[in-house]
Amino acid sequence: MAGEYNDDEKQIAAINKSYVKRLARYLVPYKKQVVATIVFMFIATMTNLIGPFLLEKAIDVHIPEKNVAGLTVIAALYVIALVVSYVCNRKKIRIANKTGQMAIYDMRVELFNKVQDLSFSFFDSRSAGGIMVRIVNDVDTLNNMFTNGIVNVITELSMVVVAAVVMFTIHPKLALMTFTIIPFFMLVLFMTRNIIRRQWHLVRAKISNLNSYIHECISGMKVIQAYVRQRENRREYHVVIKDVFDSWMEAMKLHVAFGPAVEIATVLGTILIFWYGARLLSVDGVTVGILVAFTGYLKRFWHPVTVLSQFYNQLLVAMASSERIFELMDQEPQIVNVQGAKDFMDIEGHVEFSKVSFSYDKEKEVLKNINFKVEPGETIALVGATGSGKTTIVNLLARFYEPVEGKVLIDGEDIRDVTLESLRRGIGVMFQEPFIFSGTVKDNIKYGKMDATDGEVIRVAKIVNAHSFIVKMEDGYDTIVNERGSRLSIGQRQLIAFARVLLANPRILILDEATASIDTHTEILLQKAIDKVLKGRTSFVIAHRLSTIRNASRIFMVKSGEIIESGTHDELIDIKGEYNKLYDVQHRYLKAIV
Repeated sequence: MAGEYNDDEKQIAAINKSYVKRLARYLVPYKKQVVATIVFMFIATMTNLIGPFLLEKAIDVHIPEKNVAGLTVIAALYVIALVVSYVCNRKKIRIANKTGQMAIYDMRVELFNKVQDLSFSFFDSRSAGGIMVRIVNDVDTLNNMFTNGIVNVITELSMVVVAAVVMFTIHPKLALMTFTIIPFFMLVLFMTRNIIRRQWHLVRAKISNLNSYIHECISGMKVIQAYVRQRENRREYHVVIKDVFDSWMEAMKLHVAFGPAVEIATVLGTILIFWYGARLLSVDGVTVGILVAFTGYLKRFWHPVTVLSQFYNQLLVAMASSERIFELMDQEPQIVNVQGAKDFMDIEGHVEFSKVSFSYDKEKEVLKNINFKVEPGETIALVGATGSGKTTIVNLLARFYEPVEGKVLIDGEDIRDVTLESLRRGIGVMFQEPFIFSGTVKDNIKYGKMDATDGEVIRVAKIVNAHSFIVKMEDGYDTIVNERGSRLSIGQRQLIAFARVLLANPRILILDEATASIDTHTEILLQKAIDKVLKGRTSFVIAHRLSTIRNASRIFMVKSGEIIESGTHDELIDIKGEYNKLYDVQHRYLKAIV
C-alpha cells in the first residue's frame, strides 16, 4: 500500500510567471490595503536608512568640534526615526497579514466550490486525502507568501535600491569595491535554484502521499483491526513518513545554505570596505564617518538580500504548491449545463434510454446499446451479477456520467438539455452505501429539503420505521451523530438515508440496494412502506434479493452491460431464462437455511 501513493511528482519551471500572475489576482480586490501597506513600508524603509547618515555626520562633524548641541539633535533625530520606523512597521505587518488572510480565504472558498462542482469521474481517479492536501496544506504553504512575502519583497527591494544609491552617492569607488562580492552570491543562487525547486516539489508530493495514506487508514480502521494489520500498517507508515522526513531534511539543507552564503558575502564586503577604505582614508574624500556609514549601509544592503533569497526559496515552494492548486482549479467538470439549458418545471416520469452505450475508461464498454421506455408510475427492477452495469444505468439517469453514445430522455427531453439542478431535484437517489454527515439526525433527514418542518421529518421517519429507534436516542431527533454516522448501525444509517430521500419527494426514485443492510423483520415493514411510496412515482430499484422486487412493473435482467431479459416476475419465470436460474439459486438457498 505504501508504494501506491504517488500523487504526481512532475516538475515545473523555476518561476512560473502565469502562476505568479494568478496568485497576484487574489490581492486585486484588496488593492487599497496593498497600497496602504506599501506606503507604510516605504516610510519605514526611508527612516531606517537615516541612521548611518546621522552617524556619519556625528563622527565627521559634531564629535571633532565637540558640538554637544549638534550631537543632541542627531540623537533626537535618530530616536524619532526609530519610533516612526517601529510604528510604520507595525501597521504594515498588521495590514499585510489581514490582507494575506483575506486572499487565502478567497482561495479556499474558490477551491471548495470548484471541488463541489466537479463530476464523479474526477473523484473516481483521485484519493480524498490527495484532494484535502491541495485545499488545506498547499494553500497553507502560500500563507506566508501572501501575508508577508509579497510585501516584504517590495520592502527589501526598495531597501536594497536606496541603500545602493546612497552608497554610490557617498563614495562611488568604495561602493564599486563593496559590490564586487555580488557575483559570488549570484553564482550560488543560480547554481542551486533548480535543485531547491525540485526538492520542494518532491516534499509537497511526499506530504500528499502521507495524507492520503493516513486518510485511508482512518477510514478503514475497522478493517485494519479486524484483520490485525496494525503491525504491517506501522511498518508501511514508517516508510511513508521516512520519505517525508528525508525529502524535507534534504530541502532544508539546501534552503539554509543561503543564510551562511549571505553572511560570508556581508563579512567579505565589510573586509573590503575597511581594507580599501583605510587606503583611501583622508584621501579622495574618505573619512572615518564615511567608513562607519558604509558599514551601516552594507548591513542594510545585505540583510534585504538575505530576505530576498529566503523569499526566492519561499516562492519556489509556493510554485510547487501553486501548480497543484491551479491544476485542481483548472479541472473542468465533464457534466455541465449546456448553453440554453432549461429548467424541468414538473417531471411526469417518462424515461427513455435510446441506443445508450457507456465506458468509464473509453476502452471497455460497460453498457452496450441499452434501449427501453418507462411510463410514469412504473417500478423497474434491475437485477444481475455484480459489475453487470445496473448501477451505471441509474447513474446515467441522474446524469452523474454522460453516455458515450445515445441519449437519455425524461418526459421526451434529452437530459443534457435541462439544468442539472432541476434534473437532480426531481430525482431521489438512495445509494448502496448510505452516507451520514456529522450533525443531528434531523439535519441528516432534512439534507435534501432544509425548509422541512419537524412534523414532515417525523412523518417520513415513521414511514421507513426509523422513528422508533430515533426517539430512543438520548436527544431524539437532535442527537448528534458522529462523522459518517459512526454512532449508528449500518441498518440505522440506511433507514435515515431512506427518510432523507422520501422527504425530498422526487418524481423519479432510484433505490440502489435500499434494503441490503437491515434485518428481515425491518425489511418486511420497510417493504410495505416502499410499496406505498413507489405508487405514482417512476422508480428504479436495484436489488440482489429477488424477493424484494417480485411486485415490480418490469424486471430488467442485466448481463455484461446488456439487458438480456425484460418482463414481470411471472413472465421471466415462465421463459426459463437467466432470471429464472438466478431465482432458483436464491430460492434453494433460502430453503436450505430455513
